[in-house]
Amino acid sequence: MKKLAIYEPALCCSTGVCGPSVDEDLLRITGVMKQVKEEDDVMMIRYNLASNPNSFVRNQNVIDTMQNEGQDSLPITVLDGEIFKTGAYPTNEEISEYLNIQLVGETIQ
Repeated sequence: MKKLAIYEPALCCSTGVCGPSVDEDLLRITGVMKQVKEEDDVMMIRYNLASNPNSFVRNQNVIDTMQNEGQDSLPITVLDGEIFKTGAYPTNEEISEYLNIQLVGETIQ
């Protein structure tokens, strides 16, 4: 099973609709996650620094990256234990490629 994990900065919510403005990336990632849940043999998970600090602590690669690059390295995307992107959310194309799945509908941007 392929596993894609996104280690996010401290957020008040994961949807992107809280706060003074809508975060389009968070909305997109939330939509992608709904599609990925329907797939077999792949898993996509998000860890929020404020809500899941232990998940950060348990991943030495993530801790090392944050210590070397600071908070600007977030979000950090990890595929099967290896970091493949820092400082920005993965694109839908990257997610499709790395998980070998086809994303459909409005989540493609």
